[in-house]
Amino acid sequence: MIRLRVGNLPSDMNEKEFNEMFAEFGRVFNYELTRDIFTGRCRGFGFVDMEGHEARAAIAGLNGKTVKGNSLRVGEERARSGGRGGRR
Repeated sequence: MIRLRVGNLPSDMNEKEFNEMFAEFGRVFNYELTRDIFTGRCRGFGFVDMEGHEARAAIAGLNGKTVKGNSLRVGEERARSGGRGGRR
């Protein structure tokens, strides 16, 4: 299973459009479209969980694709490394 991070999404993107965009490349096990807490609009990024070969096909097919005037950035989510970050 690979978790993809999708950036530069249009602010009017909805869950159905987001899911369908990736479903063209295979089974979407889980997806999360981040939303602004006050306006409910898309914050410009989201996450998708797919099988390895399907996720790589989605990266190849969607990275750089223009959707509603925005050029998408699609890639593998990387684990954050060390450091102090976060709240304590």
